[in-house]
Amino acid sequence: MTWHILGAGSLGTLWATRLARAGFPVTLLLRNAQRLAAYEAVGGLTLVEAGHSQHIALPAQSLEACEPISRLLLACKAYDALSAIQAVAPRLAAGAELILLQNGLGSQDAVAAHVPHARCIRASSTEGAYRDGDFRVVFAGQGQTWLGDPDNPTPPAWLSELASAGIPHQWTHDIQARLWRKLALNCAINPLTVLLDCRNGELAEHGAEVKALCAELDLLLRTQGHAEAAVGLHEEVLKVIQATAANYSSMHQDVAGGRRTEIAYLLGYACTAARRLGLVLPYLNDLQHRLLGHLRARGLPTA
Repeated sequence: MTWHILGAGSLGTLWATRLARAGFPVTLLLRNAQRLAAYEAVGGLTLVEAGHSQHIALPAQSLEACEPISRLLLACKAYDALSAIQAVAPRLAAGAELILLQNGLGSQDAVAAHVPHARCIRASSTEGAYRDGDFRVVFAGQGQTWLGDPDNPTPPAWLSELASAGIPHQWTHDIQARLWRKLALNCAINPLTVLLDCRNGELAEHGAEVKALCAELDLLLRTQGHAEAAVGLHEEVLKVIQATAANYSSMHQDVAGGRRTEIAYLLGYACTAARRLGLVLPYLNDLQHRLLGHLRARGLPTA
């Protein structure tokens, strides 16, 4: 069965190249005729791994093509997920399976509500990748991808294809806890790097604020019903800060590049959930207030 991949960013490209390299049929879905023409001009995707470049030619088509879609990896930004699925919904075959690879929370539920006839599998990844050019991806660090379906605990048969493609993965019966854990990690690191205009490692100089944020995020996770996801949160945040010390967070890169951030699906989602639960989290709320002001001052979207 063909893997249709919508979202030619770092992770979408990383999945596409590895699946195709393993011999599985992969088709890229590009948002408009201009992007399709740009892709055809370069003739494929390039994967840079361990210093070696490999050019992989894959078929591509626009969202408006007629070919039915039975398996779709949705790897676009969280704020684009709903509009993307709306564009391809008429092409989804009966019993189609979607893998939703978005940061944060909120977009997955919106997509699932729009296509109730499809199976929507959530995914959370710690793999490292970045683009160093159009339709080029650098594999920057081995990680893990957790997948799960809150409505159906049965693992899909295509997990064996991920194994053959060298995509480390694990099926979990509690994917929501994984997504909440990653959201908490992002909330403890990314917004501060934007406000302090620093690399991840420089957060080590702001240990008290990081610790206070982790304490509030710990309380949020536990109150939300994900106590296991809260265990060792502060310790893991410190490890991530150290392990990625030389890196700029994805949110910092977006702001520096004048691009929209995923704040509504990360910090915004966390603060909204806290209010719904009746929690008073002053550090988290102050962080959101400062970040929103920072984005407005630069003319960037706040949602």
